Amino acid sequence: MQLYNRIIINLRKKAALRMKEIKLEFFLKTSPSVLFSRISNPSGLAEWFADNVKIEGKIFTFYWGDSEQKAEILTMIPNETISFRWLDMGAGYEFRFDIVKDELTSDVALVVTDNVDDDDADDTRILWSSQVSKLRQAIGS
Repeated sequence: MQLYNRIIINLRKKAALRMKEIKLEFFLKTSPSVLFSRISNPSGLAEWFADNVKIEGKIFTFYWGDSEQKAEILTMIPNETISFRWLDMGAGYEFRFDIVKDELTSDVALVVTDNVDDDDADDTRILWSSQVSKLRQAIGS
């Protein structure tokens, strides 16, 4: 999680930089309901996204080693989408998970949308790919 912590520190330092939305699509062998449980509840997120996760109301606290980040749920539609806003970041620092199921093939994709500073886009793509690899292991995909 050192890469993640470095990205967060850089984001804080560069709050005035131009934001960029990145979208990444990952195909997973699972159902939307199983996937949604891994992206929307503390125990599911603790399997792949953070070392530990706690929730109080609409506020999730994510723990990585000795550091923590708080994020507020902005939207949640069961088995479809959930979006968060980092509370200690400037406006616009949000990330979203969308579950897309192809009606013809029944393939399920997790679409990750993250708003980052331009300078951090490549590191963020690497981070999400790494984290989703852990998610794949957690769900046996």
